[in-house]
Amino acid sequence: MGLTSALFTSLTGLNSNAQMLNVAGDNIANINTTAFKKSRISFETQILRTLSSGLAPRAERGGTNPAQVGMGVQTSSIRRDFNSGSLQPTGVPTDMAINGDGFFVVDVAGINRYTRDGNFSLDKDSSLVSTSTGGVVQGFGVDSDFNIVTDMLQDVKIPIGIMTLSEATSEVKFAGNLNAGGDVATQGSIIDFEALYSDPAASVSAVAGDSLASLMAAGSAPASVVALGDIITISGASKGGAVIPDRAFEVGPTNTTGSDDFGTTVQDLMDFLDEILGIDNAVSGGLSIVGGVITIVGNTGQINDLVLGTSNFIINQSTGPTTGLALTKTQSANGESVRTIFEGFDSLGSPLTIDLRFVQETKDSSGTMWRFYAQSSDDTDLDRILGNGTINFNTNGQYIGATGTSIMIDRVDTGSQTPQPINLAFTDQLGAISSLVDTASEVSVISQDGAPLGTLTEFTLSEDGTITGIFSNNRLRAIGQIPVATFANNEGLQALGSNLYVSGPNSGQPQIVTAASSSAGKVVGRALELSNVDLAMEFMSLITASTGFTANSRALSTSDRLIQDLLATLR
Repeated sequence: MGLTSALFTSLTGLNSNAQMLNVAGDNIANINTTAFKKSRISFETQILRTLSSGLAPRAERGGTNPAQVGMGVQTSSIRRDFNSGSLQPTGVPTDMAINGDGFFVVDVAGINRYTRDGNFSLDKDSSLVSTSTGGVVQGFGVDSDFNIVTDMLQDVKIPIGIMTLSEATSEVKFAGNLNAGGDVATQGSIIDFEALYSDPAASVSAVAGDSLASLMAAGSAPASVVALGDIITISGASKGGAVIPDRAFEVGPTNTTGSDDFGTTVQDLMDFLDEILGIDNAVSGGLSIVGGVITIVGNTGQINDLVLGTSNFIINQSTGPTTGLALTKTQSANGESVRTIFEGFDSLGSPLTIDLRFVQETKDSSGTMWRFYAQSSDDTDLDRILGNGTINFNTNGQYIGATGTSIMIDRVDTGSQTPQPINLAFTDQLGAISSLVDTASEVSVISQDGAPLGTLTEFTLSEDGTITGIFSNNRLRAIGQIPVATFANNEGLQALGSNLYVSGPNSGQPQIVTAASSSAGKVVGRALELSNVDLAMEFMSLITASTGFTANSRALSTSDRLIQDLLATLR
């Protein structure tokens, strides 16, 4: 019986050393496997034969210890070491690693698996996938305002070269000085048309409600000014030195030529002129007709001075040659003023050129007040005016407040947001516009928050897993987030191969959490986790297993020889 037990014991010893060799060999084979976790094998006694259980001490003699003979060895456990491996920078944007506890979640054939292997790439659908298995990385998406939505996991997509972003301008900040030493504005431009009449004899002065087709101009022989179908074009006019865009007006009840406006009465024509010239008659100026003379009064300030003469008011007659109408400028605008132009953007990223003019309106013992006029030819209706307001300064030239700073620009039938509000900020934490006498008037834009259309060109990864897209218009936006799955007992996970794991009976259910929160590890971009195999320790295990294998082989051969000798003796 003893020889048989020895033979059995040696066989189990050989098996245990073979398993030890297998585990060590597996660890060494995977030393270069991304995020591989080494295993450790433990053994325990398999069977014990008790010859004596021992005796307690008595009065006449001492106690004896148990007498037991071991009969083999068996595997106690094979435990996987989930300590983090070293991180190796790769420079590849899609490579990721977890520094600490947690696993990436990947969808393989519709089932969530878990991995530490962050060797990812982008497929043709812009999905982030595991390079080895093709499993799609799972994460959180964003809403229309680029806020992370953590309600459910979804495929992580990084659409390089496909995703676009534009941003409507909502605030513009200014800096500069408005010269308080200049003259206060007291008058605007005045331009008079030649007298117009509503009868063939040119004896009845025209009024606002008269038909344009009935207007007559005086002279050696009264002549009709316009007829139905004529096109009146304003070309080459200017305001404060800036050219006013050419605009056309069709005389008639409908627009048959695609002109900017149309109408049949003198009032219709005056409304057209008021709008295209950008006269903010809510402040000052406007158009009127008295004694048959149409008078244009512009806003105050030299920067609002109008230039509109006979050569700029062109009548293209439908039945005859091009003619003009005599205009005379009788007064120029005055007053310290300055103009600045800035570019904003609508919600589709289309550029908007906005003209801002500042005019000194008052100065007294309490300080100075300036009026600003905002207008734009990119406003989709004919009226260029976007708004106006005032800026007030104290006696030290310091900004103390403003009114009317929210302006509106129409973008009707452009597909973008309309009307689009824009806030004009004349002060912020970095400084404010001043009104001093020793510096010339000059105002410029220091920042605006809009952006033209941009395309996603690259991305970065934060330690909490947030994917930040970098667009060609220099805008940064969160486009997704990669969470991590944590388990109560990582060693309870079942390995599937290809660096994948599934939850096991003793691992607990996965908890999907934000990286770098609580006990979850940080996500590191452009890096991969190396295996945590210690090669020196594995070689020691190999030597130990090899030595044990040799010793058990000797024990086995010795037991076999003794059995053979015993059998020979019994014959």
